Amino acid sequence: MKKSTLFLLSVIALTFAACKSEPVRVACVGDSITYGHGIKDRLKDAYPGVLSSMLGEKYDVRNFGVSGTTTMMETDMPYMNEQAYKDALEFNPKIVTIKLGTNDSKPYNWKEQEHFKKDLKTLIESFRALPSKPKIWLCLPVPAYGHAWSINDSIIYNGVIPYIKEVAQEENLPVIDLNTPFQGKKQYFPDTIHPNEEGERMIAEIIFGQVFKKN
Repeated sequence: MKKSTLFLLSVIALTFAACKSEPVRVACVGDSITYGHGIKDRLKDAYPGVLSSMLGEKYDVRNFGVSGTTTMMETDMPYMNEQAYKDALEFNPKIVTIKLGTNDSKPYNWKEQEHFKKDLKTLIESFRALPSKPKIWLCLPVPAYGHAWSINDSIIYNGVIPYIKEVAQEENLPVIDLNTPFQGKKQYFPDTIHPNEEGERMIAEIIFGQVFKKN
């Protein structure tokens, strides 16, 4: 009787462990703004880290941002050539946010603009093909308040953003507008390009409100 009771308890324990849900894996794909350039404690205070603290232990939020990277392949630093991209795919996320396009606006990169939509669709498809079949959100880039690193706000607003919207419509994907909320908020960008801690928190709050609040 004692052995059978112990056996039953073991079965129950194993069943409980098997049924315990794993955290929802969230991959934040992007450039230096995702990475947290200029943020003293970027793992905590860049927007993926802030988002992680907002969501709690039921979610596993990872930062796959790489400074300087672009959407397009025929540019100086394509995101899809980076180890972080391979790591993001291996992570097999259930949720993916993609915030690229700022570095594509550099004039010497934007010469390849005819490839922007195709390359963004290639990036999207690589995540769609994963076993996890993730939900994917496309983020519109924040404004640039200067021309540091050759980044061009006019190209972001009049070129990159319309292309992202077109791809979102064609691929039936939701868009997170990170551009409009930051218009006129230059104070959040001390180097004119990268948000400070307050700006990163604002990005996290916007993403949280659109992606997770209803879940």
